[in-house]
Amino acid sequence: MRKTYIIGLILVLILVASCTRTGLQTTDELKKFESRQEIIDFLEANQAYNYGSNSYAFGRDLAALGAAESDGAVKTAAPSSGQAASDYSTTNIQVEGVDEADFIKNDGKYIYIVSGTNLIIVDAYPAENAEIISKTDIEGYPTELFLNDDKLVVFTQVDSETYIFPEYDILPMPSYKQNTKAIVYDISDRENPEIEKEYELEGYYVNSRMIGDNVYLIVQENVYYYDGFVDLPVVKESSRIIAEPDIYYFDNPEDNYNFNTIMSFNLKSGETDAETFMMGYANTIYVSKDNIYVTYQKNLPFRYYEESNRDRFYNVVVPLLPVSARTEINTIRNMDISDTEKWSRISNVLEEMYSDMDEDDKQELVEEIEEAVNEYEIKQQEERQKTVIHKIGIDNGDITYESRGEVKGYLLDQFSMDEHEGNLRVATTFSTWLRDGSVTYNNVYVLDEDLEIIGSEEEIAPDESIYSTRFMGDRLYMVTFRQIDPFFVIDLSDAADPEVLGYLKIPGFSDYLHPYDENHIIGVGKETGENEYGQTTVKGVKIALFDVSDVSSPELVDMYEIGEQGTDSEALYDHRAFLFDKEKGLLVLPIMEMKGKQEYDPRMGYYRQDTWQGAYVFDIDENGFELRGKVSHDEALDYYYDYQNTVRRSLFMDDVLYTVSMKAIKMSDLESLELLNEVELPYTKYDYGRPMPLVVAE
Repeated sequence: MRKTYIIGLILVLILVASCTRTGLQTTDELKKFESRQEIIDFLEANQAYNYGSNSYAFGRDLAALGAAESDGAVKTAAPSSGQAASDYSTTNIQVEGVDEADFIKNDGKYIYIVSGTNLIIVDAYPAENAEIISKTDIEGYPTELFLNDDKLVVFTQVDSETYIFPEYDILPMPSYKQNTKAIVYDISDRENPEIEKEYELEGYYVNSRMIGDNVYLIVQENVYYYDGFVDLPVVKESSRIIAEPDIYYFDNPEDNYNFNTIMSFNLKSGETDAETFMMGYANTIYVSKDNIYVTYQKNLPFRYYEESNRDRFYNVVVPLLPVSARTEINTIRNMDISDTEKWSRISNVLEEMYSDMDEDDKQELVEEIEEAVNEYEIKQQEERQKTVIHKIGIDNGDITYESRGEVKGYLLDQFSMDEHEGNLRVATTFSTWLRDGSVTYNNVYVLDEDLEIIGSEEEIAPDESIYSTRFMGDRLYMVTFRQIDPFFVIDLSDAADPEVLGYLKIPGFSDYLHPYDENHIIGVGKETGENEYGQTTVKGVKIALFDVSDVSSPELVDMYEIGEQGTDSEALYDHRAFLFDKEKGLLVLPIMEMKGKQEYDPRMGYYRQDTWQGAYVFDIDENGFELRGKVSHDEALDYYYDYQNTVRRSLFMDDVLYTVSMKAIKMSDLESLELLNEVELPYTKYDYGRPMPLVVAE
């Protein structure tokens, strides 16, 4: 029994972790596929094709085969007319001059909003006369839009059925998938938007940006390979193929491959460009004025893990064994026999070795092996758990691949990256589970133009994870969290030597950081507390103002807490929901507030709690916050609130505040918050299935 236990324990130590193969190297060499067959050969060699599709393959439209390129003509839009606001808010973006798509835009006169499957244009100013002036049905599932003078771009996902011919087959096969369309509208007549162009790419919408008149669209689709056929990305305009992008790749292995296609189109000239990169699953995108950074978590095929298990045994465990056992195992390793036979003989050696050892020696050996394996695992996990970063240059619509790099850990979101003076600064969290617990810490890296690491600060805030970051000039402000909220100030003035200058610990955490000025930072997150068992509990939404003028000792200037546990705000996870204007001293947050305590309703058989949905409006200056008032969209008497009343965005035009939910746009006086008008939006009403009262048998 003891021998079985000890051998079982050591096998667990040997096999428990998943690590990369020792010595696994990646390449920085960009390659281009020259043919469809090259792609098939590559997929077969790397065992990376994906069978997860509900179709045989993804193919092109038969009607589009052999189609010619369109003339690319663009209409000239006339300027809009009518009274407009002199001052109005725009989408909260990360990089100045790089616009981000959203489901709502405004130009100080009109509000343009994707509502359900419709494009709605509201003549919103002056507010007293606001009304919907056009409603345009959009194919598929519209998501976001851009506004550029009298042009409007709407991105929509469409279900597509196409037909492909498998290699040397005589009949086409149907293929079902999701494509992305970019529909360009001429809105010079707001009451009658007209489709000017319609681009279509295979795959689903990932992200987009607009710089000047150039729109950059990123779509992604799995590389589906079946029966000797793999379909390649194309770009269509009005169902006609206008481009078959070159496909670039690296020969390092991935568990799954995706086609990531980046397309640009100019709203004035109609010029387009597109390139496709076969890489891992892209999940975080950052865009500067000159570059698109596409990132994903490194993910290696399972066969590399198997080889790592074997390497770990021979390189870590065997050297710790007694000399006689070590010698026998190395002899068996070099024998010309199958792996199964090798392990059978090695198992016998291990059993004999433990039979000859007393209990103290066995325990000492196991502990030594466990410690060595843990150290090995951490090093290997640090190599495996890396974020791959691809840098793609953009210049007035032209798309050019630049370089590739890697950093340890994973990114939280787009604010984890920032381009400054030609360098890319990156903040990551590294976290892994070991047999005896977990290891977590955070890192900051500076990469040069070639994405080579030139500076780093590692192992910041052990046992905590990054919750928010904000790069500002030569500084990085970073919030980590486990039980309290450390707010770090990190100096990046010397790219080769990032340095933590100071930090502040307060309860709670911040999910989003926004600059107030060069010496003050606004944080939006959650307050935390402690229950009777000493466990950390999450409470309501919290806003905080930090003074960072003394970088070695940041201070909490003020904070404001909203609601009970369960209170939420879209601004916590989508920066576009955050409305701030320093000149107006204005801060607006959409809030879904849980009020009071939960009370059990024996008649209904569930807990009830009051909810409130609307927007909190604050006055803000360098001394803190003062609640100006609230704009209500809904107040319910139980936990079953209507999420369609939840405020998702807010904006202002002159002295009018507009708060937007799925159901309505409410217009309020910006000072008094008195309701001025309301425009109902088209929406689908849902039955939330509230519980029926319990019937108790007499």
